[in-house]
Amino acid sequence: MNPCEKESHAPDSPATTPAPTVDALVEAVLAGEHGPLPSELVATSVFWIHHGTRLAGGDTTYLNQYVLVRLGDSFGGCAFEAGEIDPVICRDSSGAPLDLLLREAPRPLRIAALDAYLSAARPHRVAAEEGDAEPVTLPTGTPEVRARARDAAIAGLLDIEEGAKVGLIGVVNPLVAAIRERGGEPLPCDFNLKTTQWGDPVTDDMHEVLERAEAVVATGMTLSNGSFDTILERCRSRGIPLVVYAQTGSAVARAFLGAGVTALSAEPFPFSQFSAEETVLYRYRTVSGA
Repeated sequence: MNPCEKESHAPDSPATTPAPTVDALVEAVLAGEHGPLPSELVATSVFWIHHGTRLAGGDTTYLNQYVLVRLGDSFGGCAFEAGEIDPVICRDSSGAPLDLLLREAPRPLRIAALDAYLSAARPHRVAAEEGDAEPVTLPTGTPEVRARARDAAIAGLLDIEEGAKVGLIGVVNPLVAAIRERGGEPLPCDFNLKTTQWGDPVTDDMHEVLERAEAVVATGMTLSNGSFDTILERCRSRGIPLVVYAQTGSAVARAFLGAGVTALSAEPFPFSQFSAEETVLYRYRTVSGA
């Protein structure tokens, strides 16, 4: 077996079945069903990153904003749209009780706090040590080299027939190329792009893509903008694979493995674009695979 195609299985929750929605997962965490009560924990720090990237050979400048929460020795992150929250939130939320962030913070900060909590409860590296995740090392190199390696690892979670239509919710050009290399026909959907690097039209109608797709690859950003539950429910009802590639909320998406999410590429903070050195992402598969 190719080591890049290793199967693993979703970790079992100690006391609960997978939550049907993100809000239900938050309520379960607040009730102490996934570990210590969040009311007993404090967000060590809340911080903010804003950066832009233009890959060589492309004409798209990706502009990304992240809010991040440190909880002891874990980090949680969530991307958000420009103007959605203000940097002052870092001053106001650092040192806050975690349950306060989970209950009252704007959605991106709630997701980052939830991600930090679930990452602390079971770090991805521990899941890998226990055989539930496959670590994939991204090589030292330029942004282009590292992006291609990352997106090939994501596309490697797809088990599709030649010509299968793959909905891509959240467009990254190297991932479009990686899906094509796997034999898929990308159906790109994004709120902020009109075309791919190769001129493919990009729709902003997620529902149309979800109806046509034979498999779906979605970014963790869907956790931030509130579309994740819709994608999850539609893929469940249609019985089609859902692969999530997550920097945003990588441990949150993991909680839905086997409950709509069939595979996950989880990339905890610090993310690959912030380093030229080797970093690790973690691939999860349900037993049935993607």
